[in-house]
Amino acid sequence: MHSRIFPIIKKEFFHIRRDFRTLVIVILMPVVMLFLYGFALNMEVQNVNVLVWDQSQTPLSRSLVRKFQGSEFFTVMHYRGPERRLESFFDKRTAHMILIIPRDFAELFPRQLLTDVQVLIDASDPNRAQAIRNYSNAVLRDFSAEHGAVPAFAVEPTIWYNPALKSSYFFVPGLAALILIMISALLTSIAIVREKETGTMEQILVSPIRPIEIIVGKVVPYICLAFIDLLIILAIAHFVYRVPFIGSLVFLILASLLFIFVALSLGLLVSTKASTQQVAMMLALTSTLLPTVMLSGFIFPIASLPKILQFISYLVPARYFMVVIRGAMLKGNTLHQLWPQITTLAGIGIFLLTVSTRRFKTTLEA
Repeated sequence: MHSRIFPIIKKEFFHIRRDFRTLVIVILMPVVMLFLYGFALNMEVQNVNVLVWDQSQTPLSRSLVRKFQGSEFFTVMHYRGPERRLESFFDKRTAHMILIIPRDFAELFPRQLLTDVQVLIDASDPNRAQAIRNYSNAVLRDFSAEHGAVPAFAVEPTIWYNPALKSSYFFVPGLAALILIMISALLTSIAIVREKETGTMEQILVSPIRPIEIIVGKVVPYICLAFIDLLIILAIAHFVYRVPFIGSLVFLILASLLFIFVALSLGLLVSTKASTQQVAMMLALTSTLLPTVMLSGFIFPIASLPKILQFISYLVPARYFMVVIRGAMLKGNTLHQLWPQITTLAGIGIFLLTVSTRRFKTTLEA
């Protein structure tokens, strides 16, 4: 058996070396996606333009303005015009927030009497508006505490696993799952369909090689390539994005190889349905990209999805690997905590391989 599989593996590596498109997909595509999406998918709100209308013009009101200026999130702009023009700054999108300090601010605030400091926020982007609200409330609380208006109790939350609340800690491991499943399924499906298009599959059929041996010979080279991609992804995640790695590298690599096995099995199943490389590429991208982005917890929390989509998400392999890679990298989780996800991935992989092998055998015999 080994003597029959090895020539297929050798032949596939030869095709990969000659196929520039495959090399681009394997080497360049993960790097480009990591840099492009890693920096673009950033939920951290910065450079918030704050229009300040200081009607008090006192040392105390200017101290409040300086408090906003000292924050890394806010860029302060001053305004002294009529009130009716304030809304135009939202309309022109030159301001994200408007801070209105009343005339009696300096008189009432030291005596802890009621004084209204208005904060107007453009909520056309709800997520950004919520972040601005939290940031501005934090600045106002700090200012009140510094000037004696101390609340009855103070809450000091302790943030675990991501103390700086960097969005890259969340998105970059998710990108690793997206890249691995997309590239693995894409390469495998194209490789099988290419044999059909060029007519070399018929040459293989006349040889005494069984379908399972053809599958193993075709898949092994792409396991190696996907493993190289995995190392590239982990290196960029750690050294470029500074994503910490708390868990076991050996465990994560083994879990990633299991996920790659699932992705390759999915690509093999796609190849049994496609007649051309273009169709295979389209089916592979459709079956990996959209479900992984929308239904795996990569961007949107699964608990926030409609019930029907939550149910469908159980069929998405990336849903389970997202938990594994984030848990291993950020929390130091091992098989003890992640065995439900690992066993589910193994079950999905075995199911996909069984179905695709049977369909592949049927296709060869047709």
